[in-house]
Amino acid sequence: MWEQANSLVGDAEIVIDRPAGTPHPKVSSFIYRLDYGFLSGTQGGDGEGIDVWVGSSPARTVSAVACTVDLLKRNAEVKFLWRCSSDEIALVEGFYAPQPQAPVVIHRPK
Repeated sequence: MWEQANSLVGDAEIVIDRPAGTPHPKVSSFIYRLDYGFLSGTQGGDGEGIDVWVGSSPARTVSAVACTVDLLKRNAEVKFLWRCSSDEIALVEGFYAPQPQAPVVIHRPK
């Protein structure tokens, strides 16, 4: 799965529509601590492009995958964490912690 994920993200155009430091468009208390966007030309669980968090690690790999179930939207999604350090993965986990999306973050095995 990890190599396929690397190919999918690495070969796609990453569109950052929520730069680090910006608030969520519907809940202003949720601040994006990393760049967040989507993979152009893909389709995620919400019908839009697959979501991606972008960290600062020089390694061009998917570091983790966040799987969410959102009862309000009635959907489930996979969100790739691209080039994220352990600390950056923790920031993403902290972003989802107070939200009703019930995330599970799967870390890439070392």
